[in-house]
Amino acid sequence: MKNLKFILTGAAAGLLNGLFGAGGGMVVVPMLHKDGLPAERAHATSIAVILPLSIASSVLYLTRGYLNVMSAVKFIPLGLVGAGIGAWLLPKIKTVWLHRIFGVIVLYSAVRLLLQ
Repeated sequence: MKNLKFILTGAAAGLLNGLFGAGGGMVVVPMLHKDGLPAERAHATSIAVILPLSIASSVLYLTRGYLNVMSAVKFIPLGLVGAGIGAWLLPKIKTVWLHRIFGVIVLYSAVRLLLQ
């Protein structure tokens, strides 16, 4: 039963990542947390899960002509800086605040999408 949960979670994460370019973490983080990983480890592990999914989606989009590499390249340098800062901050943030920040980002994203 547990393996089925992980299979379905992985499929949902891949589907969200392929459709929206993000969102897999919204499925993976709660599942990992529910499975007993502390919040910090669930968030960090989610990144490791999403990385190969993002690479696969990027390759597929590139081969189909949907990806504008030059537009994407502009975001990478400061994105890497932000990723480093986030990884440095993660263990310093209390779990309750990590959950709240994650929840606010999810709610903000949902409202923004609904109002478009």
